[in-house]
Amino acid sequence: MKAAWARGVRQFGRLLVLLAVSLVALQLYFLARVALMAVVDPQSTAFQRSEAWRLLIEKHQIAWSQRWVSYERISPNLKRAVIASEDAGFAEHSGVEWDALEKAWERNQKAEARVAKINEQLERRASRATRGKPAAAKAAPAAAPPRVQPKLVGGSTITQQLAKNLFLGGERSLLRKGQEFAVTFMLESLLSKQRILEIYLNSVEWGEGVFGAEAAARHYFHVSAAQLGPYAAARLAVMLPAPKRFERRPDSPYVAGRAGTVVARMGAVEVP
Repeated sequence: MKAAWARGVRQFGRLLVLLAVSLVALQLYFLARVALMAVVDPQSTAFQRSEAWRLLIEKHQIAWSQRWVSYERISPNLKRAVIASEDAGFAEHSGVEWDALEKAWERNQKAEARVAKINEQLERRASRATRGKPAAAKAAPAAAPPRVQPKLVGGSTITQQLAKNLFLGGERSLLRKGQEFAVTFMLESLLSKQRILEIYLNSVEWGEGVFGAEAAARHYFHVSAAQLGPYAAARLAVMLPAPKRFERRPDSPYVAGRAGTVVARMGAVEVP
């Protein structure tokens, strides 16, 4: 009995060592990839590859528009607009805005609590509606009431968004978030703010199959990324949280109104 117990403990210990070695190896892989980005432009991101695969499965085609341009060939208007809209403290923070994350978590908790109450009320109404029905109708399976989904907000910085797009999936989990933090600190430690912003603006999604500032500028305004004016740049910045939704109506009142707010903030933005 003691021998079997000892053997089990040794096997468990070996498993822990193997997991630790695998975790260290994964971090070293990410570290090497990030270090290489100081001098080599990434050809694609994990998000772009997953989108290409989705389009291939759903539409039997790969729609991919992207053209890398250097930092100097991206309009300062777009740099200011994206920072003003997505991450006002980009030039100062070390990769993570803890206050913003805390506020986003609190808002999401409240949103989930509100939606849980709404769904509970819907289920009660559906249950009351079946009480007065004949037995035959009750025996038939009833369709479940549609469930409301909470509208969640994020508190991620530009660096965190880049870390997620470069290497990670879109699922929400503590493990994935922890890895995002690790890659974020690697990016901030090994790359300059200018390089982080350059990679972000060249790889972020601006519509289905539209990636990067150059492709977005030509797709929506028929100019190069270097020629974007303040209002056009602000409209592109406003689209970033939900590009697939906004690309259907890029001139919607919401986009126009929000773009005006971003333009008003751009003058105070510090560009790396």
